[in-house]
Amino acid sequence: MLDAINFQTNDHRHSHAQNRFAVIPTADKLNADLRFTGRGVCIAFLDSGFYPHTDFADRVIAFHDVGAEEKSFHSIREPKSWHWHGTQTVTACAGNGALSDGVYRGIASDAKLVLVKVSEGGGRISDESIEKGLLWILLNRQKYDIRVLNMSLGGDMDVSFAESRINQLAEELIKQGVSITVAAGNSSESHSIPPANSPSVITVGGYGDENQFSNEAFELYHSNFGTTIDGLVKPEIIAPAMLVAAPILPATEDYAVAETLSLLANAPDYAFRLLLDEYWQKAGLPDYIGFHGNDSARARIEEKLQERKVVATHYQHVDGTSFAAPITASVIAQMLEANPGLTPLAVKNILISTAQKLAGQPLIRQGYGVLNANLAVALAERETHFLKAENFAPPRIENSKIVFFYHDDRAASVYLVGDFNDWKKRETQFTKSADGVWRAAINGLKPGKYRYKFFVNDEVWTEDASHGLKEQDGFGGFHSILIVK
Repeated sequence: MLDAINFQTNDHRHSHAQNRFAVIPTADKLNADLRFTGRGVCIAFLDSGFYPHTDFADRVIAFHDVGAEEKSFHSIREPKSWHWHGTQTVTACAGNGALSDGVYRGIASDAKLVLVKVSEGGGRISDESIEKGLLWILLNRQKYDIRVLNMSLGGDMDVSFAESRINQLAEELIKQGVSITVAAGNSSESHSIPPANSPSVITVGGYGDENQFSNEAFELYHSNFGTTIDGLVKPEIIAPAMLVAAPILPATEDYAVAETLSLLANAPDYAFRLLLDEYWQKAGLPDYIGFHGNDSARARIEEKLQERKVVATHYQHVDGTSFAAPITASVIAQMLEANPGLTPLAVKNILISTAQKLAGQPLIRQGYGVLNANLAVALAERETHFLKAENFAPPRIENSKIVFFYHDDRAASVYLVGDFNDWKKRETQFTKSADGVWRAAINGLKPGKYRYKFFVNDEVWTEDASHGLKEQDGFGGFHSILIVK
């Protein structure tokens, strides 16, 4: 009997099923369109490090270590502490669920992957190492056809966009066709810092669902939020940041303990006592457990599974905007599979225009609202306008006029309303061009600060989605801000 059990625990023929503490798979959380799996799309990750996990290792087409500490991804054999974070973020986005019988499959499970390790000296991430990683992505973007980049990390200092080389490199990548998702951070006491305060990146905050499908169970995660040094309000959207399934790092003590606890929890009564006597130490159980009855022993095993957040033999649940960002990246991969012509501006516009606000929650903490994977992909499929920077941007001066832009194919009428026209609803009307972009122009203004909004379809007030400068309007929403110098 014991030889048979040893055979099971050592060669992965044991059960990969969820336990009763399982969390909702991400695709189910988001009601994702399962027709699209990121096939043909390349996603890059900048993170502390990566381990060649079964769920994604065979789709890694390039690996780079900015510190030259690890020469080859597939030659990594011994897991290190700095491998944990990157391995889990990649799997949350693009794992195929191989060690969970496909249950904990990422939404972009067929995407190609480029991994860039930006930690040095035992896991330390510096501004300089992030810059090196971004520069490598910039130089190799075309070679690997990178369309999406996820960064679940942050720089050392809170600085303005103009002073941040990290943000400048991120903006250049976006200009060259790479959509970038960045974790907002996990401290509700401060706003986001580079690269999350970069104007054009998609900064992702978080929410939790209490492991339920009902929107009424949703609650805000303690993400960073607020106005940056440059006056930008972040994040743009929120995505699952609690009770997200992610792999336990293989070949570690945690992995062995979780595997053994799962074996004991799933054991039939006739084999339970024999297995318990053999494996209680490997399962991290106290020695006294062998003197209790089966019911109390099983209860203690389940307590341990809960303590370790184990949801299946090789998976645990994790929290943080570090996972909300790559989940958003996986939806972008779906959008690009459905419509490869989308530009980063179009991707961002679709994500924020389809997001759904959480009722009763502060807007400044959730941006445009909860990521709506299904609707975003549906709109991406139908989109025929690709929004380049030259035809969809924050307000700019053209021929002594200040020009404003708006895009939503569902709009039938759009008006510009603000301090400069005494907030008259129908005085300044937008016109729609053949490229799908609505434009409105006003005469030049005296230097100063001006508040404005768009009035759409004679019923909806909205801020300017192309422009991140905002302030709260006192009615639960935002004014967009125009600064004239």
